[in-house]
Amino acid sequence: MLDTDIKEQLRGYLTRLVQPVSLVASSDGSAKAQEMVALLNEIATLSDKVSVREDGQASRRPSFRIERADGAVGVTFAAIPLGHEFTSLVLALLQVGGYPPKLSDEAAAQVRNLTGTYEFELFVSLSCQNCPDVVQALNAMSVLNPNIHVTTIDGALFQDEVAARQIMSVPQVFLNGTLFGSGRMDAEQIIGKLDSGAAAKAAEKLAEKKPFDVLIVGAGPAGAAAAIYDARKGLRTGILGERFGGQILDTAAIENFISVPETEGPQLAAALERHVRSYDVDVITGQLGKALVPASQVGGLHELRLESGASLHAKTLILAPGARWRHMNVPGEDEYRNRGVAYCPHCDGPLFKGKRVAVVGGGNSGVEAAIDLAGLVEHVTLIEFMENLRADEILQAKLRTLPNVTVITHAQTTEVTGDGQKVTGLVYRDRASGETHTVTLAGIFVQIGLVPNTEWLRGVVELTDRGEIIVNAHGATSVPGVFAAGDATTTPYKQIIIATGEGAKAALSAFDYLIRLPVAQEAA
Repeated sequence: MLDTDIKEQLRGYLTRLVQPVSLVASSDGSAKAQEMVALLNEIATLSDKVSVREDGQASRRPSFRIERADGAVGVTFAAIPLGHEFTSLVLALLQVGGYPPKLSDEAAAQVRNLTGTYEFELFVSLSCQNCPDVVQALNAMSVLNPNIHVTTIDGALFQDEVAARQIMSVPQVFLNGTLFGSGRMDAEQIIGKLDSGAAAKAAEKLAEKKPFDVLIVGAGPAGAAAAIYDARKGLRTGILGERFGGQILDTAAIENFISVPETEGPQLAAALERHVRSYDVDVITGQLGKALVPASQVGGLHELRLESGASLHAKTLILAPGARWRHMNVPGEDEYRNRGVAYCPHCDGPLFKGKRVAVVGGGNSGVEAAIDLAGLVEHVTLIEFMENLRADEILQAKLRTLPNVTVITHAQTTEVTGDGQKVTGLVYRDRASGETHTVTLAGIFVQIGLVPNTEWLRGVVELTDRGEIIVNAHGATSVPGVFAAGDATTTPYKQIIIATGEGAKAALSAFDYLIRLPVAQEAA
């Protein structure tokens, strides 16, 4: 099941086990259960500290529990955790076996101090690149606190349960039987929801930080490049974002980042973070900007006010807040979001296996989504507003080979229909004839471009009608000492490699700005 290279890597990782662990299987005799047991036995051959038992009593089958010898610590997978979740499996083995989780001392202490009992059920798909972060965060927390129990459930393996709970997006987390959260979350965000005082503590800690020479708002490719360039200049550099990596965390295959023939978004995000952290950069995650007060209004330093209530100060700012998926803004979209309306085909596609779905958008993202989904679902209807698809010809050629894809162009989506619980269809208008048509569907994947995350900057820096930050050739905005880079700016062509280049340019411009400040102002 595991190829030779992976087995040798795993053998090396398992040398880090401090205590023996048991893989306790709960089987139902199905083909998937046999596959699961085969995987567990294969892992056990790689370390004398790993053993397999098949006497598990879990009600959800097939499943297995990674259990420390004393039975007090363990995590459960109702899944065969390969694909994106293989790393989650490896980390769970190591952490249950005594290898310390990679949480800050402060976060680990907060987890240990949580009181009460927490039964987490986490629904994932093995093709979801957002899910492993949540799985790994919860598993790490359960190792630190024996009152936290976590079961990771592959939605494709337990489709009846997915249908009964009306789960149409992943990751989706239930706590003690009640929906806790959807989408990507890291340990700090989860702790913040469990510990009512966490936000106040974080805000207090942030307020104590000294002013930065350069503060970068946004931790995607543009922000990462800016942080590296300014840190290399010896500047006191901070980078702030809700999550490190930004939108590329939601990107599957990346094949046009020069010198890297092929990678995936989460892998590239992890590489960017490692590179940034190799320098003296203050990395602040789990935070969002709320307001920018320019230095001209407060004297000497720019003030960045955060959603958490804290404020940070800096001599210069680089704005790289990125963008988010554009919504259709039609009746029914908000009502059925995460109940059939989705934005990530890689994450949520497996939940629609054997069903009929639509993709709205005929650019590269839309056509790639249709191609991916065609291998999972019964039928894909691709709807494009313009008369022709806008995707690269190589993608269109692939699309034309798929027998279960219908392409409808010159069509405007006007409504999402549903039965009050889930999506049942989509209404579109033929832009040539004016006639309306209804397509019966179980899911709709929206792929119509991006919206810059700049609402909080309106009235402070100059924006276009579309909300893009207007920058000049040096990445400077309309506010002296404030620069911008990446998908939120007027720079054409929203590509990862362009964002990194623009981030580097903004960083050099910020450095040039600082060295030209009058001595009295520079010392402020």
